[in-house]
Parts: sequence; structure tokens; C-alpha cells
Amino acid sequence: MSGFSLADLARIISSKRGAEAAQSYTKTLFEAGTPRIAKKFGEEAVESVIAAMQGDRRALTSEAADVLYHLLVLLEDAGVTLDDVLAELERRTSQSGLAEKASRGESK
Repeated sequence: MSGFSLADLARIISSKRGAEAAQSYTKTLFEAGTPRIAKKFGEEAVESVIAAMQGDRRALTSEAADVLYHLLVLLEDAGVTLDDVLAELERRTSQSGLAEKASRGESK
């Protein structure tokens, strides 16, 4: 396994805000705005589901990478840090998943 992390990717994405759009896909997403970023994230999530349903491990790996990338772009666009998300996950994992869902009033 490489030493590359989601924190590394988040830093790269953040640095692309100042890039030239002609040289950065990430910058073109930021310029297109939240609706476009959210749409790309959704598309990649659906493609991940399809790959999983088909049992295509290689496609799922590729699509999962796309999902993580587009999610981090969406978070950066919204001003939500990866640390914010990790803190929320840490809070949630301090209790059972069922208890955590019950505390949010979810029935699923």
C-alpha cells in the first residue's frame, strides 16, 4: 500500500483553486459551481453501485476513486474539511451504529 492518503488528496484539491482552468480539471469543477460538482459526485456514486452490482472489482476500484475525489471536491467547495468529516465519524463510532442512527431519528 502506498503512503498516499485522503488528506494528501484533499490538500491537492485545495491547491487547485488557484490553478488555471485550462490546466486543471479540478479548477474547472470549482468554476462550474456546486451544482456541477454535486452532479459529478452523484454520477460517480451511481457508477460505483453499478460496478458493485456487476461484481466488477476493477471497475468498482476505479469508480470508488472517482467518488472519493469528487466528494473531496464537493467538500472543499462547501468549506467542509476532511478533518470535519473525520471528527463526525469519530463521534459516531463512539457508540453502536444502531444507537447512533436512533439518536438522529432515522428509521433505515
